[in-house]
Amino acid sequence: MSTQEKPSGTTTHAEWGAGHPHLLITSDDARMVHELVDDETRIGSADECQIRLEGLASVHAVIRHDAHDDYDLEMLAPGQTSANIAKSAEEEGRAVETLHTGARFTAGDWRFVFVRDEYADHGRPYGGRLGGEGAHQRRQPPRPDYEAEGHTGATPAPPEPPVIAPEDGLPSD
Repeated sequence: MSTQEKPSGTTTHAEWGAGHPHLLITSDDARMVHELVDDETRIGSADECQIRLEGLASVHAVIRHDAHDDYDLEMLAPGQTSANIAKSAEEEGRAVETLHTGARFTAGDWRFVFVRDEYADHGRPYGGRLGGEGAHQRRQPPRPDYEAEGHTGATPAPPEPPVIAPEDGLPSD
């Protein structure tokens, strides 16, 4: 449990990383919880993944805790998400889903649900249920300047350029 003070329904901005962010992970035979404590969490079957699961690509997906204290999901292999990542890539220029409480995604036979306490989930309305969720809401104040506090989050690595085969001039796999 977090020892941080919970705001009293005035905002959904809290201290960096507050709100006990975690994933509920299920398959037909297994159930587990993974606490999101690192700025980058890799999901897949490779040894370097923090969440290693059978039947997935070596690195199937990555969750990054960004400089705005959000958790962004990047799918690197097939799966379903509760948001349209392709549309996000087209409209916002980024192929990620910002995760908020209840966001769901799949990878192979595994199902994932992101959970973060309401008082710290920036995507919730002003004050969440305590602030009158569903009613006319005041705008939230700006987020704290987490970067000024020294929190930079994880930044995605630039994509690797394809290797060009000299004999035909086409990218190789």
